[in-house]
Amino acid sequence: MRDLGAGFRYLLKGQRWVARHGKQYGFGLLPGLITLVLYAAALVALAVWGEGFVAWATPFADDWSSPWSGLFRGFLTVVLFALGLLLSVLTFTAVTLLVGQPFYESLSEKVDRDVSPDGTAPESNLPLWRELWISGRDSLRIVVRALVWAVLLFALGFVPVLGQTVVPVIGFFVTGFFLTEELTAVALQRRGVELRERLGLLRSRKTLVWGFGTPLGLAFLVPFVAVFLMPGAVAGATLMARDLLGEETAGDGAEAPEAQDARS
Repeated sequence: MRDLGAGFRYLLKGQRWVARHGKQYGFGLLPGLITLVLYAAALVALAVWGEGFVAWATPFADDWSSPWSGLFRGFLTVVLFALGLLLSVLTFTAVTLLVGQPFYESLSEKVDRDVSPDGTAPESNLPLWRELWISGRDSLRIVVRALVWAVLLFALGFVPVLGQTVVPVIGFFVTGFFLTEELTAVALQRRGVELRERLGLLRSRKTLVWGFGTPLGLAFLVPFVAVFLMPGAVAGATLMARDLLGEETAGDGAEAPEAQDARS
């Protein structure tokens, strides 16, 4: 349980860090705003043309008697939009990080320099195109994993009682894990940590990961909130990445939560 609180404190520390560094916060908002516009346009298009798509995809229901055809297609339209909304939440971070790779790399590096005892930050020394390729490749792998979980949880959602109680809770924890993976990848990739090793690190500290990512995933369900929390989430994930790798952290307000717990 202590790790859950520690993860949440990293989320708060990241928000405090960007609040103290207004210029970095402003730059960090741009990728989220761009991605939000793209996702909003896609969801509006799904809402406008979703019913027509469902009708085209279910020609076998044309001859059904009223009201069954309308009810069936209406249900599928709602399911289609709900699935689109779920995928938006699961993939928003990955797409935003891909769009804002240079912005978030710079922000994460500045966090490292600010909290490192010697004022230095690890550097990848890779050209930008190579970093974008690695980030896009790894994000696609994570999105595929997230889609598998989304389809599984969506199917389990039809199980009576279980689907309306346990499954949504599991869904939030799964979302929190994948959100944290995408966010910590900014700092860990710069350190040369490959995807498989990153997943191993996160699985070894699942409660810490859930404490960070699950509240963030819940907040991302609120319209526009994701845009404003993204810069601080990247900063907080950088601090947590240092903890996962056992790196010493110093500086005002950046002390590792475990150290705080030890003193209290």
